[in-house]
Amino acid sequence: MEIFTIGFTKKRAIDFFGLLKKYGIKRLIDIRLHNSSQLAGFTRHEDLKFFLKEICGADYIHEPLLAPTEEMLKKYKNDNSWAEYEQEFADLLSQRKIEEKLRKDLFDIPTVLLCSEPTPEHCHRRLVADYLKDKWDDEIKITHL
Repeated sequence: MEIFTIGFTKKRAIDFFGLLKKYGIKRLIDIRLHNSSQLAGFTRHEDLKFFLKEICGADYIHEPLLAPTEEMLKKYKNDNSWAEYEQEFADLLSQRKIEEKLRKDLFDIPTVLLCSEPTPEHCHRRLVADYLKDKWDDEIKITHL
C-alpha cells in the first residue's frame, strides 16, 4: 500500500494537477478542517471536486476525522510550538481511533491526502500518514508530492 500526500500552498494549478496526473492519483482525501475558504483558490471543495474529475479522472472525499480541531489550530498559530501540536494531534488521532474508522480499501487505488502546507515537515498530513503506517502496516510506503 502507498499513501501519497500533497499540499496546495505555493503551487500553481498546473503544477498541482500535473503531480497528481504524474503519480496516477485516482482519489484525493481532503483532510483540511476548512475546505471552502476563498484563500484555498483552485482547491475550494466544489471546484476541486470538479477539477479532479475532469483533469485526473479522480474522486474527491472530504474527511474531517483526519483534521485537527479549531482549538488546536488556534493554539498552534498563537504559540507556534510544532512539537506540542504534533503530540496533541497524535493524541487526537488515537482518541478518534482513525485506524479503525478509516477504511483501508480507500488506498487500494493511488490516493493522496490533501492539506494546505507546501511541505510535509510541519503539516498534519504527514502525521496522519505516519500514524496510519504505524497502526496498519510498517510496509506502507509514504510519498510526499
